[in-house]
Amino acid sequence: MQTGFLHLHNLLRWVILILLLVSIVKAYTGWQKKKVFSPGDKKVWLFTMISAHITLVLGLYQVLVGRFGIFTTQLPEGTSVMKDKFYRFYWVEHPAGMIIAIALITMAHGMAKKTVADEVKYKKAFYYFLFALIVILATVPWPFREIVGRPWFPGA
Repeated sequence: MQTGFLHLHNLLRWVILILLLVSIVKAYTGWQKKKVFSPGDKKVWLFTMISAHITLVLGLYQVLVGRFGIFTTQLPEGTSVMKDKFYRFYWVEHPAGMIIAIALITMAHGMAKKTVADEVKYKKAFYYFLFALIVILATVPWPFREIVGRPWFPGA
């Protein structure tokens, strides 16, 4: 079960990145071309937020009771979380960065519900989605990251 959740969490990373890129493009083109806000835009933003929240739940499970979870792992005597690169990344940096990114995605989706000018909706959502993408790219355990890297695709 642990491996399955980890693989699902890994796969959903790609779903989020694709939906996030689509959301950014839609928000940018809507803002620049002064489009009328459409139900299609709202649905894409909603799916982006839903996939991010599902991934968050899976990630919280992993960080709390997963294979290297806070409640299932005992650090070696004299080891500090902040001095150990592996645990600092997976217990502090990755969860904090992703929670910030998901909050930004949620705020971007919230713009769809606001009764403001469509140009303002698109502009604010664009920046929220863009900042979320930057935070996600910075805190994902990419394969080229030393010590914390994960494969591009699960099971690879």
